[in-house]
Amino acid sequence: MKKVNSFFKNLKAYDLVVVVFFILLIILNLIFPDKIRYTYTWQVVNVAVILFTFVISYIDNREDLKLWKIIHYWYAAPLIFVTFKEIYFMIEPIRGQDYDWLFIRIDQWMFGANPTQVLQKYAFPLLTEILMIVYSLFYFLPIILALALFNKKKYLALDFAIFSIIYGFYLSYLGYFALPGVGPRFTLHDFRLINTQLPGLLLTNFLRECVNLGESISSSTANPAAFVQRDVFPSGHTMITLVVMYLSIRLKSRSRFFFIPIGSLLIFATVYLQYHYVIDLVGGLVFMIFSLWSGKYVFNWWRRKTGHEEFEYSKVKNE
Repeated sequence: MKKVNSFFKNLKAYDLVVVVFFILLIILNLIFPDKIRYTYTWQVVNVAVILFTFVISYIDNREDLKLWKIIHYWYAAPLIFVTFKEIYFMIEPIRGQDYDWLFIRIDQWMFGANPTQVLQKYAFPLLTEILMIVYSLFYFLPIILALALFNKKKYLALDFAIFSIIYGFYLSYLGYFALPGVGPRFTLHDFRLINTQLPGLLLTNFLRECVNLGESISSSTANPAAFVQRDVFPSGHTMITLVVMYLSIRLKSRSRFFFIPIGSLLIFATVYLQYHYVIDLVGGLVFMIFSLWSGKYVFNWWRRKTGHEEFEYSKVKNE
């Protein structure tokens, strides 16, 4: 097979993932224009993202300026959230049903009870406060790992880490399409009473509201279960946190000493704080294993096609 032409050759592996996923979003908008709100606006956004990806890749390959490299490395961070919001307008109208009943049955089969209800009996404000703060750090974990690799000039490892994180996020988004759900805070608990039934100390209520706003609802939203983001299975918090923890260890980053305890608490928090069923965490683990296994093949395949050195963990030097 011939190498890809120079137009595509500028793309890094994570750029390729962005382009492919946004082409998929364009196709979905074309298939379901009557179901997706703001479909024409999203089509403009999708095309703009693809064009920007090609442009920034082209400039980065031809201009030896640190600014362009920084933009190229970090443009995906806000893009992840943009994508998250676009699929919000797609999943519920396209799929039309939730699978919380299935997740609840599986949890009950595994434990003989609903884990979030059991944990609520042992909850206390200090623990809730700590776990809410840790849970809110989720989107910063990949950034911290990337910064650690960037500062040590481990650029190939950084390329692989960014690819793995973007690839992992987008695989989890496909999981949301396959099995939509709203989570136990709506099905097994009273969402409006969570601040009184699972109280924290100083920051918990504020951080909860921030999470709610990120999922397109607020504490005052009428019928919030009808409007909240369908992002339960697999647990993206679990999946991406495990990816970050694994990469920090395999890439020999000192950041692992931060990620291992914080990541473990964050994963526990997803159930304790009533955002996820336990089966969502199992799904996150399975998706994480698949994404890292398949992702390395995809990453090195693209490296070969674009005439670059392949990535191997063994080549990463200690900090």
